[in-house]
Amino acid sequence: MAVPGFTLGAFILLLLVSSVANYPNGKVTKSCRGMIPKHGQTPQSDPACHISVSQMAFRPGDQIKVTLSGPPFKGFLLEARDAENLSGPPIGSFTLIDSQVSQLLTCEDIQGSAVSHTSPSKKTEIKVYWNAPSSAPNHIKFLATVVEKYKIYWVKIPGPIISQPNVLPFTTPKATIAPMPTLPPVSHLTKSFNASDCGNKKFCIRSPLNCDPEKELACVFLSFTRDAKSVMVEMSGPSKGYLSFAFSHDRWMGDDDAYVCILEDQTVNIQPSHLTGRSHPVMDSRDPLEDMAWRLADGVMQCSFRRNITLPGVKNRFDLNASYYIFLADGAADDGQIHKHSQQPLITYEKYNVTGYPENIGGSHSLLLLKVHGALMFVAWMTTVSVGVLIARFFKPVWSKALFGDAAWFQVHRMLMLTTSALTFIAFLLPFIYRGGWNWHAGYHPCLGCIVMILAVLQLLSAAFRPPLHDPRRQMFNWTHWSMGTAARIIAVAAMFLGMDLPGLNLPGPWKTYAMIGFVAWHVGTEIVLEVHTYRLSRKVEILDDDRIQILQSFTAAEAEGYAFKKAVLAIYVCGNLTFLTMFLSAINHL
Repeated sequence: MAVPGFTLGAFILLLLVSSVANYPNGKVTKSCRGMIPKHGQTPQSDPACHISVSQMAFRPGDQIKVTLSGPPFKGFLLEARDAENLSGPPIGSFTLIDSQVSQLLTCEDIQGSAVSHTSPSKKTEIKVYWNAPSSAPNHIKFLATVVEKYKIYWVKIPGPIISQPNVLPFTTPKATIAPMPTLPPVSHLTKSFNASDCGNKKFCIRSPLNCDPEKELACVFLSFTRDAKSVMVEMSGPSKGYLSFAFSHDRWMGDDDAYVCILEDQTVNIQPSHLTGRSHPVMDSRDPLEDMAWRLADGVMQCSFRRNITLPGVKNRFDLNASYYIFLADGAADDGQIHKHSQQPLITYEKYNVTGYPENIGGSHSLLLLKVHGALMFVAWMTTVSVGVLIARFFKPVWSKALFGDAAWFQVHRMLMLTTSALTFIAFLLPFIYRGGWNWHAGYHPCLGCIVMILAVLQLLSAAFRPPLHDPRRQMFNWTHWSMGTAARIIAVAAMFLGMDLPGLNLPGPWKTYAMIGFVAWHVGTEIVLEVHTYRLSRKVEILDDDRIQILQSFTAAEAEGYAFKKAVLAIYVCGNLTFLTMFLSAINHL
């Protein structure tokens, strides 16, 4: 997700998921039937909230006030069901009393048949009206699911049963309460993982390549050790929130088998999950996992578990005897609720079978096409176009001699600008090849890139139809050519500022912003120096008297001195320019 301007920390979308079904805005229609939040946790058994009604009897068309109250809670889902068929659809509809804290939902195609929260703000009481339908059953029971925080919630809190008059009393025996499912045991690791068996007994993914989690705190480590029917998984890395990995059929997030180790209250919860598009992972049952263990030390999180290679009948779990791309990601977590990773996950270069021959591999936070895209744009808009502009502006008298039929300055300028356009065109195509279309998640960066590409093409077309030197239209051409070129350079720099922080590239550290600011200042400073020098040179050779020989001698000496100065400034500028370029290209290469 992006904001306009030169954003320093762009594209961090915090998914504040602290409500029923992982939706802080209460849009929980997917949970209407079961009324179960998709938090992957076990619901609490003793409800803290209760439901009350304004009357115990009703007729079709009546409006009954329903109140849900209790200790502060963040999310809720309230429904009315047939007391004799609680698994059936919602009955009737609701009318809001306070639309600031509650909203109507359409469940089972019945408009207004449920009520939920509008935000994750804490609340202690919700009041609504329930409207009895004409076809209401004899007995109605109100049910509520309440979320105190991400891991603490109650499902289907029973409310009072209201009945129509002149019907038999509700005598259905109380349902036997099913025992809460027990969670698989989790133990504490006594020592750190190590990389001694990588490539021998373990299939390992490491970043940096060949790092050892036992010796290096910054080592991101994932290993798979196969036995007869199962695989032991070990994951380690620096994190203050969560570590995760996923198996994927492609390089895109979505429809993947993922596993998350989440820090909460100085413990680590190990949770299988699945991804459905570019959205928050949906937590699944831990039943397929065995031998779970974890360790926290020196800011490093480590977790391990065992799962069978194949899990017939278990939804969302992939068979591990096939090849997949493997993603590794980390990010922040709050109350066991994870937020979106702030940088592109580490992705393996190709598909691998982790149960096959043990290998020792690495990955990249940025794919090759995106690296080349960034590198070409930096070369084009930091080097070739900048030098080309200086030559056209200040070096016409310096390199005025003919070269292949035109002035030397013009030949160099044209070569540099053609190179800029060619590099821009190639770089422009690469993200579309990578994404297979437009990237709706990259903010303003692709929009600015399209504008730059259009201006670059227009510059080439206008240069191809440049009027002769003394043509009346030449002045208009000069201003148009300068205006489009200047606009393209400014927009290109803005696009580079935004692109450096996108997850697909995400150059490390704050230095990149300062370096880009330094490059802009370096170029603007060079132009100012050359402008001042040109002005002083023009003043120096003014005609001060009528001695033609003296004037000519003064002009020639000043001209020679000025040309030498310009050449020295250009040489220093190119060296500095290449220094900035090398910094960025080196950072891209190490992603």
